[in-house]
Amino acid sequence: MRSHLTPEEFRKQGHAIVDWIADYRRDVGKYPVMSQAAPGDIRRALPEHPPEQPEQFAAIMADLDRVIMPGISHWQHPSFFGYFPANSLLSSVLGDFLSTGLGVIGLSWQSSPALTELEEVVCDWTRQMLGLSSSWSGVINDTASTSTIVALLCARERASNFSLDRGGLQGEDRPLVVYVSAHAHSSVDKAALMAGFGRAHVRLVEFDEDNAMKPDALAREIESDQRAGRVPCAVVATCGTTTAIAFDPIAAIAKIAATHKVWLHVDAAMAGSAMILPECRALWDGVEGADSMVMNPHKWLGAAMDCSLYYVRDPVHLMRVMSTNPSYLQSSADGSVKNYRDWSLPLGRRFRALKLWCLIREQGIAGLQARLRRDLENAKWLESQVRAEPNWRVLAPVSLQTVCVQHVPPGRSGEELDAHTQRWCEKINRSGAAYLTPAILDGRWMVRVSIGAQHTERAHVAALWTEMKKAATGDL
Repeated sequence: MRSHLTPEEFRKQGHAIVDWIADYRRDVGKYPVMSQAAPGDIRRALPEHPPEQPEQFAAIMADLDRVIMPGISHWQHPSFFGYFPANSLLSSVLGDFLSTGLGVIGLSWQSSPALTELEEVVCDWTRQMLGLSSSWSGVINDTASTSTIVALLCARERASNFSLDRGGLQGEDRPLVVYVSAHAHSSVDKAALMAGFGRAHVRLVEFDEDNAMKPDALAREIESDQRAGRVPCAVVATCGTTTAIAFDPIAAIAKIAATHKVWLHVDAAMAGSAMILPECRALWDGVEGADSMVMNPHKWLGAAMDCSLYYVRDPVHLMRVMSTNPSYLQSSADGSVKNYRDWSLPLGRRFRALKLWCLIREQGIAGLQARLRRDLENAKWLESQVRAEPNWRVLAPVSLQTVCVQHVPPGRSGEELDAHTQRWCEKINRSGAAYLTPAILDGRWMVRVSIGAQHTERAHVAALWTEMKKAATGDL
């Protein structure tokens, strides 16, 4: 049966969709930043049953405007200050469009040579941009969550002398232990559980006043587990924690990990993008001593979601853990090429390299650096404004582009202060003027201002600051 959407109809609708996206990006600043939809609104606006007969694509696009758009929170909005920068620059969008349009799948080098070799190239380009040595090899995963699972699986197998070839962890006499900071991303805890370590064998290492892991506390935890007959397996050091963008002291942690032969994985999912700026690289001093590292170009750098770079120093070990080689995927080229199915969890892979390739070429290193430096300057400006205002506090060092703030009216503390913080943050979000995310730091609620959307300029940050003062004082 002939496709209802013919190539010529696809051309027509494709042009219309590109126009729609271009208009949306041009006008995104006119929308309320956070969706004003209530739970269930979108589902109630859609049919309960799928259509029996084909529909015109124009009808689908009409429902995109009528039903879907009211349920969108606009991550590309210049007043989006929530979560983390999730820039999806249009050059990268075009690369993603090309990937989907080609419709190729990377099962092996032979299934699509360009998919594999372009991935090799962009991983190495990014390595150079980050200032990493040539001893690192990279692969593109979907998210840092997946990359962290892979890292802990590799750590598990090295520490157990490849228990997967025997009885797995169930066959081991001594339990394996993972060490993280309480400020590590929740995906690290999830990865440890999914990799079979068990919650009882995940150690939360003490942190200092800047929310960074204490190396001496890590050493004590490792030595305690060794005395108890347990096997220290992996340390996850965070380069830019989620809540407060704290930086674990990687160099000191790397020395401890090397002394005890423990795998060191560095989670630089968001903050890793900053390392294209030479002046920021001191923040991850010691990274060359790690066994693996992850950074997400689909955050601050600007690649379209999903594009997570996982780097390892020993790809042979990674391939031994991840390798799969069924007869129907074997080819005569296997001995001289890279098969990425042996580098990650999924067998098949999308042509993700295209969106990173298009981004880097269209922006250039200079263009990417200029945007990040702008965001750093805007964060420092906001920090100075907050510090100068009575009853406002900056709660964590502003090392990159996130400012953690709290409004503390005289006489407010404890749960009463928490309620005040959540109210004024929610007031801003519900107004549609900006999007912020509250979080708990040191046991109390505060508000994170994450600066870094593509079109966020000083004027947008200044307007946010005005809204914050109005919302906080109006809540009294």
